[in-house]
This record gives sequence, structure tokens and C-alpha cells, in this order.
Amino acid sequence: MQGVVRPGEIGDTPGGEPGCGRQRTEKRERGVIVAALRFTKMHGLGNDFVLLDGFGQGLPPEASWPDLARVLSDRHFGIGADGLVLVLPAPQAPVQMRIFNPDGSEAEMCGNAIRCVAKYAYEYLNLRSPALTVLTRAGLREVKLEVRQGRVWMVEVDMGVPGLEAEAVPVMAPVSPVVNWPLEMEGERWAITCVSMGNPHCVIFSPDPDRVKLEYWGPRLETHPLFPARTNVEVAQVLAPDKLKVRVWERGAGATLACGTGACAAVVAGVLNGLLSGKVRAELPGGALEVEWLGEGTPVRMRGPAAEVFRGEIELEAGAVWPTCPEV
Repeated sequence: MQGVVRPGEIGDTPGGEPGCGRQRTEKRERGVIVAALRFTKMHGLGNDFVLLDGFGQGLPPEASWPDLARVLSDRHFGIGADGLVLVLPAPQAPVQMRIFNPDGSEAEMCGNAIRCVAKYAYEYLNLRSPALTVLTRAGLREVKLEVRQGRVWMVEVDMGVPGLEAEAVPVMAPVSPVVNWPLEMEGERWAITCVSMGNPHCVIFSPDPDRVKLEYWGPRLETHPLFPARTNVEVAQVLAPDKLKVRVWERGAGATLACGTGACAAVVAGVLNGLLSGKVRAELPGGALEVEWLGEGTPVRMRGPAAEVFRGEIELEAGAVWPTCPEV
């Protein structure tokens, strides 16, 4: 499904630079419309994002991006998404990804979002190569694209070498690495394994993840003092040495249908605990990812789909995200 994009007077200021560029200014009953932004709605296994293209249009100043994420991600008053992704030029790579959670916090890395960025870059930015380098806050990531009839349908990502030391996660535990370590909270005892996939993860293995009250325990584990940067939480069940079921509570986003870094962290944790082989099918509520990790010092590889839902344009009122600009 593809929506109609109404071409408007989009700001011509490069993303991240101060200034407003050309703005559309219209009187409306609710306020003054100061800008219209073209967007693309995409998802990876139901983990959905609003993508803004910083190549083809001006963007609001960088300081406003957290507020912009809160506004656009709202499922009742905005477009609705698990996060805002900005696709930007970069000096050391063909494309850069910045991702902001619905609460306005910025994530270092997102496995589902980077697949969507790779698909967008191939199909709309004329980066017509089966291999692409993407700059993230966690560093450079290499992706390989599988194309059918001019469309990207699957993407393999080199997710990098996982961080296993407590300081790398970070987690304030008395042991390092943190593998099957007991954490007591509110009368419950959890055996946690902590992994960094460029962002922090706390993995718990359970014989039945569906019985774990993720909406209750997720935010409590996310904000536990043990995790100074907060953490993502995965509750996983080993179905076979090569198959894993995962539920995810994402830092800054809550429960989602899928999390690429979370699936990778759960596989790494499973290997560290002697529960999984190196190549695993990770099943999440939104679908399955293929994850491979051959052991300490080697990178994690993840393969999965990316899909476009629709494209459109959203008008933003003065003061909603960034200050009103003078009329031009």
C-alpha cells in the first residue's frame, strides 16, 4: 500500500543544521502550519518506523529530533511507530542512520531499522549495490542486500562483535562477563546474561516466555540501577539447539513485535550458556530472523526482511516540535 505524497514547500536546510529553510506557513483553526515533512513508513517483522530522508528534504534542527520522535511515533496523535529513523549523509559512509525511540531517547543501534534503511537506500537513494556500509552510533555496519525484480526483500547485516565484558554492556555487576548471574528483585530471582550489541541487553531464559509478565517486569528491569544506561530486556525459550523463541521489551519503546539486536543478544546469550549452536532461527512475535554467532571474538550475522508500508506527508504546527520561523 502506498499513500499519496503531496509535494509541499519543504525546508531546504540540511538535516542537523540550524535554520528553517523554506517553510509552508498556513493559518489553521488549531494553529500555524510551519512545515511539512515527507516520510516513509517501514517495518522489519512488525517493528515499525517512520523514516525521514535527509538527502531529499530539509529537516528540523538536530536539537528537535527527540521531540520530533515523540510526536511522530505517537499512535493516536502522530503517524505511529516504534521509533523515528533519520536517513542522512555521512562523510565516512554512503548513508548514516540515526534512530530515536518514542520516548525521545536515541538508540545506538537497531537491527530491524538498519535493514529498512538499507532497503530505502537501494530503492530511493540510487545506491544500487548489493553491499552497503551504514554508519550508526555503534559504528560502521556492513549489509548485504537480496533483490528481486528491483526490490530489496531480505537483508543480511554484520552486527559486529558482541560486547561481553560488564563495562561494555554496561552493567554494574560484581562479575564479568555476566553469564547466568542471579538478580533478585521484588522477591523474584532472575538468572541474567548481559550482552552489548552496540546497545545494552539483559537476557533471561524461561521455559515459557508467554507466562512472564513482560509489561510489568520489562520496565523494572530496563530501569534497574544495575544498568546505568538502562537496558533492553529479552525473555527467551530454547526450542532446539538451532531454534529460539524471544519476547522483547525495548529500552525507550516498550514491548515490540521484533528486535534485531535483541534476537542477536539472545542467541549470543544462548551460546554462552551452552544452550544453542552457532546458527539459530530466532522466532519473535512478528516473525523469524536468522542469526549466526560462532563464538567469542567473532561478529554476529543477522538476516531478515524489510518492508515498506506507505509513504506520505505530515504537517507540523508551530511550537509542536521546533520554534516558529519567520514567514518567507
